[in-house]
Amino acid sequence: MTTPVVSRVSTDAPYGSDTVPSPAPRLGWVTETDAPDWIQASAELELTRPSAVQHHTVDGRESVQVAWPFPPLAPREEAELRVRVTGADGVGGEWSAPRRIFAGFLGEGEWTAEAIGLADPSQHAQPAYLRTAFEVEGEVARATLYATAVGVYQAAVNGTDVDDQVMKPGWTPYQARTIHETTDVTASVTEGRNALGIRLAGAWATEYFGFRDDAHPHYGAQPRVAAQLLIEYADGRSQLVATDPSWKASTGALVASGLYQGETFDARVGVGAFGARAKSTDASPAQPGFSEVGFDDSAWPAAAAAETIVAPEPRTSPFVRRIEELPVREVITTPAGRTVLDFGQNLVGRLRIRVQGPAGTTVTLRHAEVLEHGELGTRPLRAAEATDHYTLAGTGGAEEWEPEFTFHGFRYAEISGWPGEFDPADVTAVVLHSDMERTGWFETSHPLVSQLHENIVWGLRGNFLYLPTDCPQRDERLGWTGDIQVFAPTASFLYDVRGFLDTWLRDLSIEQEAGGGVVPFVVPNVLGAPKPAAAWGDAATVVPWVLNERFGDVATLERQYPSMTSWVDTLLEIAGDRRLWEGRFQFGDWLDPDAPPDQPAKAKTDGDIVASAHLFLSTRNVAHAAELLGRDEDAERYGRIAEEVRAAFLAEYLTPSGRMVSDAQTAYAMAIVFGIAPEGLLPALGARLAELTRRGGYRIGTGFVGTPIIADALSSTGHVDAATRLLTQNENPSWLYPVTMGATTIWERWDSMLPDGTINPGEMTSFNHYALGAIGDWLHRVVAGLAPAAPGYAKLRIAPTPLAGFDFASAEHLTPYGRAEAGWRREGSRIVIEAVVPPNTTATVVIEGEEHEVGSGTHRWEIDDAGDTPAPPVVDLDSSLSVVIDDPEAYRVVLDVIAEEKPEAAERIRRNTTWAEGRRLEEALSRDAGPALRERVADRLAELTASRSGG
Repeated sequence: MTTPVVSRVSTDAPYGSDTVPSPAPRLGWVTETDAPDWIQASAELELTRPSAVQHHTVDGRESVQVAWPFPPLAPREEAELRVRVTGADGVGGEWSAPRRIFAGFLGEGEWTAEAIGLADPSQHAQPAYLRTAFEVEGEVARATLYATAVGVYQAAVNGTDVDDQVMKPGWTPYQARTIHETTDVTASVTEGRNALGIRLAGAWATEYFGFRDDAHPHYGAQPRVAAQLLIEYADGRSQLVATDPSWKASTGALVASGLYQGETFDARVGVGAFGARAKSTDASPAQPGFSEVGFDDSAWPAAAAAETIVAPEPRTSPFVRRIEELPVREVITTPAGRTVLDFGQNLVGRLRIRVQGPAGTTVTLRHAEVLEHGELGTRPLRAAEATDHYTLAGTGGAEEWEPEFTFHGFRYAEISGWPGEFDPADVTAVVLHSDMERTGWFETSHPLVSQLHENIVWGLRGNFLYLPTDCPQRDERLGWTGDIQVFAPTASFLYDVRGFLDTWLRDLSIEQEAGGGVVPFVVPNVLGAPKPAAAWGDAATVVPWVLNERFGDVATLERQYPSMTSWVDTLLEIAGDRRLWEGRFQFGDWLDPDAPPDQPAKAKTDGDIVASAHLFLSTRNVAHAAELLGRDEDAERYGRIAEEVRAAFLAEYLTPSGRMVSDAQTAYAMAIVFGIAPEGLLPALGARLAELTRRGGYRIGTGFVGTPIIADALSSTGHVDAATRLLTQNENPSWLYPVTMGATTIWERWDSMLPDGTINPGEMTSFNHYALGAIGDWLHRVVAGLAPAAPGYAKLRIAPTPLAGFDFASAEHLTPYGRAEAGWRREGSRIVIEAVVPPNTTATVVIEGEEHEVGSGTHRWEIDDAGDTPAPPVVDLDSSLSVVIDDPEAYRVVLDVIAEEKPEAAERIRRNTTWAEGRRLEEALSRDAGPALRERVADRLAELTASRSGG
């Protein structure tokens, strides 16, 4: 295939949808061709709309985030777009398959629905069922449902749910912004009598957010919903069915529902009346469901007008759906005799059960991420019950049920009250998350690193459910800004998160404005008046820049620019003339592994250094954004201030010889990776960072701030071997320690579970926290060598880094221009490097320090393999500790010999030894190992030396 073919046309519509949220959606297309070095010379766009067929020609390479070139769409307008391209070689392609476009936004003043809810709720966050009936008189051309809630809802027309979304419309700062779904329900509406029903619960809107005694609802005690069904007739008439107090509202089988507590469902209440979430699998109930025609609602009271809901905006972010189902992997009988189900994967979702038994039997489902002492480990959940209850109707047949308006983070579920013999096939774990397109993959020969990467992916999946949360299981699940700030590059490779993060950034701006320029710790903000915190609030400048870097998304950058400048201006006011951010509250290098369990901010790197480094980072980001957006005066001003911050930082925190005042890994990593340190000092900084890494036994010594960047800091200063040892370390703390403990997601703490299988004693412990998985970006960019060199991968940088002890590593990414690949593998004495560059892009390929410019196509290079490591040295009791730690075999021999007799002593040596040059091994062992034991160490080291020399 040499003729260029447009294989995909994209819009701003959520993944898997044709519904665009604005009159002028941005466009993009992907071209496929075998022609080498292919560059687009022009593209012709054809829009077929009811009024006319319109054409537009794009001259040049532009094919990503292209501005809408046609007259604006009208609300509910349907159109089809197709594209054909011509290459610089003059060869033109065929028209692409048409892409349907449906304008899902409302026109000015079209939102008229009133918010309604229960008239007399009997408890906090009372779930509700609401319904109305209406007549359809004539042929329907189209029926469109617009709906939103302060709470979560699902709608059904004539007994059929309108879509497969769950937990909609999600969580936004309800006081200022709500989201509406736009759903085509034409196929469900019939001429004559019709019914529209809504199931409603509280979820985020009524949850008790906050810690300990400060927890309270932030948006009201009861959920409320607003919806309007627009029926457009073939003869031009229209009819609006909208929520108002004429609707009927009642309680029902869903007795209670909460994010933290779970759901209670009593199928005996109104058997057959509430459908959808609980059903008999034998036969349809004789009584119509509440959303069906013929349902008797005469006993239902009228709905009550509720507090007004802010006029909603159309959805721009992905839908949340049931993405995957996992069967029970193992049924465990615990020491206490309880039945626990293991699904083999820490996931986010809920259980679907199929059960048969007497009426009134209640099945209870408790969820947790881990086992402790063989029982369900629920202490990390804190106040969250994470428990669902289902009471059987007892109709004689099997009953199926799945909670609807809650979710849990779990791998294990304890099940009790099951009637009769339990069959694990009757329970299924349903995985929920935002339905985003998977765009990135990574493979390597190292099995533990491969599992680490898989854990990173599952950590993202579990915490990307309408908003980027810190964790999905305990009484928190908040949109912590610091977590996504460090993880955004990794996330942007693995999935198309542009729409997901774009809508969250809108909420960040709202909450920031409410905070007077201060970005809160969490978005939406439910933790009170915000305080500035470095690395957390800097999400305001970092995340928009990442979206531009990875997706070419200038539109989001421009919209967020006021937020970016507001954050930096707030910090500059704090910094004053000194240009240093000092003496204020900071999270700092949060969860430094040396911090006490109950003081996670007590890190080795001073909080002021972390703050001032981020002041430079954010100010520089604003300067770069201003330059890109053509704001020349701002670019000059913020660029000058960034240099002032840099100078102040260097004068205060970096000595002329290259030592940081906080002689800790995170301090050096920030100075290197953020671009603060002068080029001439980079070798000294890198050498000291590598030395500190060695002294720590190549175990992790960084927290939330340093962990995402330490491998970059090492590899970029010539210390790939140290970065490799850090990556492949499996002792606690390390990236691979949780993998060796059976983790299937990224943990919040390096030791969320201790080596003896007990849960970390700290009050804050999660087993699904993606922040420390930010190492994924280094695996993609540096190890596999696939990175953007221009916004949106218009140009790629291919620079694979073969690692000692690895046979291969590769990455694949669906860029906005098409599929890109990079990687390397060892073949005998050679290293083969391969890359795929998408059409309409170019790449800079770096091999052994030399740069090569290539165009699109498949490329291959071979270089000599210099070998993993030089011949190992002789190691004995006189060897320096630096020599021992740099020889993994010798290090293992030392600890194994001591552990055979004194395991506690071996652990003390492992954890407390500073593996530095200038101190002999015998000296380090003298406190914990007597002469006889040291002699055994010497003998075993001599055996190792002999075996390695062939003697």
